[in-house]
Amino acid sequence: MAFDGITIAGIVKEMDEKITGGRIYKIAQPEKDELLLTIKNNGGQVRVLMSADASLPLIYMTDANKPSPMTAPNFCMLLRKHLQNGRIISVTQPGLERIVKLELEHLNEMGDICRKYLVIELMGKHSNIIFYDDKNMIVDSIKHISGMVSSVREVLPGREYFIPQTQDKLDPMRANREEIRENFEKNSRPAFKAVYLGFTGISPCIAHEICYRANVDSDKPTGDMALEEMNALVDAFWNVFQDIKEGDFRPNVVYENKQPNEYAAISLTSYEEEQTIYYDSMSELLEHYYSEKNLVTRIRQRSVDLRRIVQTALERNIKKYDLQVKQLQDTEKREKYRVYGELLNAYGYGLESGAKSMEALNYYTNEMITIPLDETLSAGENAKKYFDKYQKLKRTNEALTTLTQETKAEIEHLQSVNTSLDIALKEEDLVQIKEELIVSGYIRRKGGNKKEKITSKPFHYISSDGFDIYVGKNNLQNEELTFKFATGNDWWFHAKGIPGSHVIVKTNGAEMTDRAYEEAGRLAAYYSQARGQEKVEIDYMQKKNVKTVLQDFIVVEVVQLMHITLQAILMVHIVLDVNYKERE
Repeated sequence: MAFDGITIAGIVKEMDEKITGGRIYKIAQPEKDELLLTIKNNGGQVRVLMSADASLPLIYMTDANKPSPMTAPNFCMLLRKHLQNGRIISVTQPGLERIVKLELEHLNEMGDICRKYLVIELMGKHSNIIFYDDKNMIVDSIKHISGMVSSVREVLPGREYFIPQTQDKLDPMRANREEIRENFEKNSRPAFKAVYLGFTGISPCIAHEICYRANVDSDKPTGDMALEEMNALVDAFWNVFQDIKEGDFRPNVVYENKQPNEYAAISLTSYEEEQTIYYDSMSELLEHYYSEKNLVTRIRQRSVDLRRIVQTALERNIKKYDLQVKQLQDTEKREKYRVYGELLNAYGYGLESGAKSMEALNYYTNEMITIPLDETLSAGENAKKYFDKYQKLKRTNEALTTLTQETKAEIEHLQSVNTSLDIALKEEDLVQIKEELIVSGYIRRKGGNKKEKITSKPFHYISSDGFDIYVGKNNLQNEELTFKFATGNDWWFHAKGIPGSHVIVKTNGAEMTDRAYEEAGRLAAYYSQARGQEKVEIDYMQKKNVKTVLQDFIVVEVVQLMHITLQAILMVHIVLDVNYKERE
């Protein structure tokens, strides 16, 4: 799945149709490397989201808004100064480069009409959003790139803007049939590599699709192709790009095992039709595909410090637990010393002075055993010595049993926090997890004893049959849902024996349907440590049977099991996300 030049061509076509001639109404910078433009055109309103995030660069149109920081960053303020109420003259793509250029017209301080350009370059770690004037001089950029960082091009205010020519590739939008053929023939490479390595803007996915349409082996070197095969490859390539030139895009996502495998702006005929979902626009596809991925990526970045604290504590406790278990195993020989002492007291009266061992019948097993002795001590003194060892190991065993249980509970608690971090989708979710770590003593509270305001709420789904389903995002929410929010006849679900969310189904006195049971079980499996497993066991029961909570592990009177398969888990959002809403 690549944000390639063809995908961008589809986006540019849509943007040109929707926003050309419109005026920029609002400019926001929700993230340090992200812009959100609100554009009014023909009585309507469109938002354009553009991100230069190194791990997930993208651009698409959306109806959704995003919260902005209280104080706008400098780049955002600069754009507001120059482009607020500016008119969009054109939206273009240079060749098939991964670049989108907005040409804008606005009034300067003197009231004269002038032209400016806003460009987003979608090139992985080199992605950037650059603002430059009609003299090709950079006014500013969302990322500053000095000569120390890049020897190819500096991206700094006052420097000339140009597109770096880093690869010797042909533009497929301008190449004729002969040039396409020559490019294939000059390097004998596997056919799909000859397609995407020889031309700009083509991903391996599209390269394989072109080979499939040509009915040629994608791994066959172009130098070994017969004339008919080469002609077929050139024709397939030509036809694809004729469709692109004419703006004939068919945005689609291909699913395998209920998960998105590939997406493209053209039909991927190499996959089965039933695996493919088509969208009305490229923006709709990209928003649907990337919104959750982008959200998870950013939350993971912001949770790095918390994850490090939890992981460090987890590793320390695992080492401590392993040591305690080993020491506990060493205490298992204590009973042997007690038996030695008893046998010495029973049979040691006839023991000769200076004896190094004694054989006696073990009346517990009816077997003869040999008892090692300290020849400098009498039988009674040796017995006392063994009883002392027994008592010491007994005390150690009792202490270690308690300590081991505590350490194990601590490990389970930390594992549940890790799961909570994986579930977190918003910054307020991280605030509550941080509060839990503060209460648990893993983090010191800064700024006195003042607590941060907790605004995170459990997930709230509505089942297909209309039942309200609540899912805790962390241990604090789990405890609140189970012991404060749920009533006796509500149903409780949890992945068996592993960290995960508590799932509560509000029945309001109604009888649960089989479908509601299944959907609640899917949610319990999805929001657990076992999300990626083939099969997950789910505990479920009425809340009145749930007795106590210890971090994330429940003591229950009745255990009922539900087996949820991976396929069912992955379908949970397809089934319920339509009815998802935040708990009021």
